[in-house]
Amino acid sequence: MNSVRPRLIPVSVTAPLLALVAVAGCSSADGSGGPPSLAAPTPRGEAAGFCRALHRELPRRVDGLARRQTDPVSDSTAAWGDPTVELRCGVPEPRILTPGSEDYTAAPDSAEINGVQWLIEEQGDHYRFTTVLRRTNVEVTVDRSSVPATDALVDLAGAIKKTVPFGI
Repeated sequence: MNSVRPRLIPVSVTAPLLALVAVAGCSSADGSGGPPSLAAPTPRGEAAGFCRALHRELPRRVDGLARRQTDPVSDSTAAWGDPTVELRCGVPEPRILTPGSEDYTAAPDSAEINGVQWLIEEQGDHYRFTTVLRRTNVEVTVDRSSVPATDALVDLAGAIKKTVPFGI
């Protein structure tokens, strides 16, 4: 199995790169248009409270895509559109940030979008964006195929800033 490593991009080109990247979301696994299957994280304690608060504040539309149900239904997951933009709250810290892991890199790609710092990982046919420097991690996955990635992140930033405090 091939390990996908992120590309290191200087901060000075990260924002322009994100503006040019075309991404949309992952469709449901069976292509039926039914609720997308998302592995629901199981945050505990304070993190679970942040995720419940975030779930209540998430927008009805992200990048013009309507919010839809996920399978399983969870306060830790959300999706918009078909193909989907997918969000998971309370996920573990990405391995790329864990010293000693095979995926660890000292300078991962990141960008700040509307006051939220995101780790950027290219993973095959999609991008994974994970918040950093927040009291719990929020992950957003979008496909490379059609929508600028920054639009989804811009639309989610307000709810994240309001409900998931800055800090580690």
